[in-house]
Amino acid sequence: MSATQYSQSNPPQEAGWSTVFIIAGAGVASAFQVGKAPMALAAVQLDLGLSLVVVSWLISAFAIVGAIGGAPVGLAADRIDTKRMVVGGLALQALGAGLGGVSTGVELLMLSRVIEGLGFMAVFVAGPTMIFAIVARRIRDRAIAVWATVMPVGMTVVMLAAPLLTLLEWRGFWLLNSAILFAYAAFFVFAIPSQKVATANVQRIGSQLKQALVAPGPWALATIFAAFSAAFFVVFGFLPSLLTERFELGPEPASTVSAIAIAASGVGNLAAGFLLASGRQPLHVLAAGFLMMTLFGFGVLAADLSWIAIAVFAVLFAFMAGLIPVVLMDSVPRFAPRPELVGATLGLAMQGNNIGMLVGPAAGGALAASLGWTSVAVTMALVSVAAVLLAHSAFKKRTTSERQPAGEGVQP
Repeated sequence: MSATQYSQSNPPQEAGWSTVFIIAGAGVASAFQVGKAPMALAAVQLDLGLSLVVVSWLISAFAIVGAIGGAPVGLAADRIDTKRMVVGGLALQALGAGLGGVSTGVELLMLSRVIEGLGFMAVFVAGPTMIFAIVARRIRDRAIAVWATVMPVGMTVVMLAAPLLTLLEWRGFWLLNSAILFAYAAFFVFAIPSQKVATANVQRIGSQLKQALVAPGPWALATIFAAFSAAFFVVFGFLPSLLTERFELGPEPASTVSAIAIAASGVGNLAAGFLLASGRQPLHVLAAGFLMMTLFGFGVLAADLSWIAIAVFAVLFAFMAGLIPVVLMDSVPRFAPRPELVGATLGLAMQGNNIGMLVGPAAGGALAASLGWTSVAVTMALVSVAAVLLAHSAFKKRTTSERQPAGEGVQP
């Protein structure tokens, strides 16, 4: 049984690299919506007269829906046409970006970010579930590694578009993103064939959700993902503003530094895929990522260094951070309680990711405002160490129990 349960009378054809890159494109367009907020943070704060604590929720509000509904969205991805979920997710993000672009107050802007978050969650659960289900088996592992790069690629591209923010102002930039999302949704409709989905087990969704929620594996992945995203978005949510305020860099060079650093995360994603393919233990790769994030995070947030040195530390931080999501996504089929719960497990992992995205910048902004950036770095270190300890326990349990190889449980 596959992650998405296709009708046996109409099995999907195995898709190739063109399909992988089209699916990944939806993830990149969605990642634009994550990257645009940190880049425009200072402009929005000045325009609407917001405090650092309030404006930090512009980043965190995006994750509210994902923090609440990841597992149900994952179960939905197991049962309905994932193409429809991707198209619907892109359309929702377009609607949210459009509302944000015409907002005149913080309330509507925050609501628009929640709507964007719902669409983002749909794309980021349905995209990899679609890859597990329809992509040719011989390229599936590499395809998942490509998917893991969509966040750094999208955030890098949107940050390199900083001159457009100056030209269009932040509202115009939001409306441009809305147009891009609508256009890609229309393209996706025609570029990806629909798949017929079996409905025999839909009535068991409640019991299967319960099974996913009571199993320890999905919760371990979700918690580790939360720790990762909290640390990552604390650094990159505030890096442009930090460079602007501390060194009086303009918004364009500050965003360019952030974009280069985030691009290094994509290189880290690919490096993680290579390490896993060459037989490295997932736990070792994961632990190295977290511990080096802690070290380099101190250099970015707490050290009294030049902006060039901070930029170098940010690049190193991002590269090591890129190791972590690939290991976690590669582990989803192994940590799923049953093969047909891969989507729910992935959804719960994404739920953890969104909780970290929600809590990290909000808590980081509050700590920085009251105690300074050193307190943020110390907290990030404690969270990273806790994540490594949890990962050690979780992976040790998996290696001592009988399990299928990654990807085996999700074959059509």
